[in-house]
Amino acid sequence: MTSAARPEQHAYPRTARQDVVDELHGVRVPDPYRWLEDAKTDAVIRWDAEQEALYAAERAAWPGRERWEAEVAALTAVDRAAPPRIRGGRVFWLRQDAGREHPVLMVAEPGADTGRVLLDPQVLDPSGRTVLDAWQPSLEGDLLAFQISRDGTEDSRLHVIDVATGKVVDGPVDRVRRSSIAWLPGGGAFYYVRRLDPRLNPGEEQYHRRVWLHRVGTAPGSDALVFGEGRDRTQFYSVSVSADGRWLGVRATLGTGRRTDLYLADLTAGPLERPPLVPVQENTAAATHLHVAPGTGPGDPVWLRTDHGAARGHVVACPPEALHRGPEAWREVVAGRPDAVLTHFAVVSGPELDHPLGLAAWTRHTVAEVTVHDLTDGRQVASVPLPGSGTVGGFAAGPAGSHEAWFTYTDFVTPTRILRFDGRTCRTTRWEHGARHAPEAEGAVTRQVAFPSRDGTTVRMFVISPTGNPDVPRPALLTGYGGFGQIMSPRYRPQVLAWVRAGGVFAWAGLRGGGEEGEEWHLAGSGANKQNTFDDFAAASDHLLAAGWAAPGRVAVMGSSNGGLLVGAALTQEPEKYAAAVCRVPLLDMIRFESSGLGPSWVPEYGSVRDPAQARTLLGYSPYHRVTPGVSYPAVLLAASDGDTRTDPLHARKMCAALQHATSGAGPVLLRLERGVGHGARAVSRVVALEAECLAFLAGQVGLRAPGGDAP
Repeated sequence: MTSAARPEQHAYPRTARQDVVDELHGVRVPDPYRWLEDAKTDAVIRWDAEQEALYAAERAAWPGRERWEAEVAALTAVDRAAPPRIRGGRVFWLRQDAGREHPVLMVAEPGADTGRVLLDPQVLDPSGRTVLDAWQPSLEGDLLAFQISRDGTEDSRLHVIDVATGKVVDGPVDRVRRSSIAWLPGGGAFYYVRRLDPRLNPGEEQYHRRVWLHRVGTAPGSDALVFGEGRDRTQFYSVSVSADGRWLGVRATLGTGRRTDLYLADLTAGPLERPPLVPVQENTAAATHLHVAPGTGPGDPVWLRTDHGAARGHVVACPPEALHRGPEAWREVVAGRPDAVLTHFAVVSGPELDHPLGLAAWTRHTVAEVTVHDLTDGRQVASVPLPGSGTVGGFAAGPAGSHEAWFTYTDFVTPTRILRFDGRTCRTTRWEHGARHAPEAEGAVTRQVAFPSRDGTTVRMFVISPTGNPDVPRPALLTGYGGFGQIMSPRYRPQVLAWVRAGGVFAWAGLRGGGEEGEEWHLAGSGANKQNTFDDFAAASDHLLAAGWAAPGRVAVMGSSNGGLLVGAALTQEPEKYAAAVCRVPLLDMIRFESSGLGPSWVPEYGSVRDPAQARTLLGYSPYHRVTPGVSYPAVLLAASDGDTRTDPLHARKMCAALQHATSGAGPVLLRLERGVGHGARAVSRVVALEAECLAFLAGQVGLRAPGGDAP
């Protein structure tokens, strides 16, 4: 065992290096900081405390940190709301007014102009460490199932309350994780997803999910097992029941892979405990979503949004009685487009409409478009004007017999708005119960640019700057994601606006591995092709400099989760490119990612070390294993959360230790370990603090003045 040398510039805590070496398909792979994986040992507890003390001391010296926090807080202080769900005449929606730490769940009685608070996480837990993970009203709107978790773990507990009185009538039910809830008519039962008792599979507590039928008021141990037995332990499931309660849909994916197994059952044709599930799609390399309108019979059409037979997605129709025949029975209704990816679809089928309508959302080079189609023949009957070049989401069709649907709109300067679509006119209006109007933020102009990656592939990127032109080279902050088919679409982000209004440039790159150009784009940056993601990111940095947006030596990078892996790869493959880097809740040890958190679920995205060829790919870019002593690495801030059950903080710990030992650079290597939060939702004040500290750290390294102050 040896101890880490300390660079002269920074007095880092002493960190033991152990002689741990794994043999991986004939290759020796050192892992000197394996001991940092176990957060419960006394040695790691002491090490964490020393790193936290170092971070606190460094943070105290950052110029303008309070001004960054004030700016981010001011830009965050806007009202937010989510599209409504209407059940039994009651309207349910999430709302978060400026100044609230968490969103609250609202309900408005039939015909009421205003609503009341039904659930407030801050009332449930004044400490602010409990979040509302998911909720679903019954079909009649008299009961509500909701899921809450604490300390960022996302290990939800499910409860059922009476909407009129607020009284808890069922629960808690443990071992759920933002499960979908499919209520049956009458509110006496619902289908949901719950993990098996962890004692059955020690060490695999996050897996082994099943679909169950739960009867309200009974013990979960008596729930009927409906689906999932004998399938892979990493399978994720979701359930849905049509608004009339007749059709049950079950969707299954292997981990986070996009291959979908899909099943449909007519609940009038068999016992609820053993619904006659008919395969719609199995063992097919396609992502497919089912849409069933109320009143559908066996011979009526249901709709599938799928990329089977259309790389960027299309909508097909098929009656339930023919679904077992597979794609040969499908009829294309909304054709795929060569220039856009189909991202959302909603069916509007009220009696005031001559024909059912399909509301289709597309992203064309990452910018949203919405079209309306007659679902009898697929004709496009309208295009829905949007407020700008942004993002739509959260599509929610109205209740049975409704001609309405709702969805959200946002862009880099526009806080989220809820738009109400009226199928009778094919027009949208602002939803009256939504958040109060917030004007567009000033001081930031968005442009989308295109540039070639290293293999000549065209990559697109949003550049947000004070003027919209590369008039003066500025300190630049580049971010990206490039994974899991996710789209880096324009969204209101206070940290983006704070950076730009301080005089910087913020770049938002759509890299291969994401879904910006469809599934082929995703596959081109996953598995054996993962290096393309990192090459695209490097090319984005090169373009910022070549086009005059960024000042030489003043480019910083930041990313979270899979984006943290991206930044880790960037700073270890080409450290000279960047002045500073922030890796948040990152994945960095790609040889052992399957051993913690939700790692096994990500094998479809990254590959597995169990496969020799895939192991070589993973080792080739694994940031932790690429750290080399004596290299001048940029200043690095690694941010982790102790409640993170997705990407374990061990990744940030080990990378921090490796960089502190290796770097000859002048910038610090720091670990920000946050307590009582996890990978996702948290109180607003915690979000503001995280964003402000990341910006202050980066600004100090690239010479960007704090808002309202002089250059540091």
